[in-house]
Amino acid sequence: MAVLDTTRTAQGTTGLIGRIGALVNTLIATVAVWNDARMTRKALGALSDRELSDIGLNRGDVDSIGMDSPLV
Repeated sequence: MAVLDTTRTAQGTTGLIGRIGALVNTLIATVAVWNDARMTRKALGALSDRELSDIGLNRGDVDSIGMDSPLV
């Protein structure tokens, strides 16, 4: 009879494949955060000064959005 161990998780993996997978996941997440900030800056940049003022921002604030991202 075969036994399948399903209690191990990928989070605790310390092998080479697990570390490579974690690195890939981290890179994908970092790029996704950077892209979200880029798209937000692009959308806010298309707004007029009046529209930005309505939401409590000014032109200088748009450039600082997403600056805490590691890729920016």
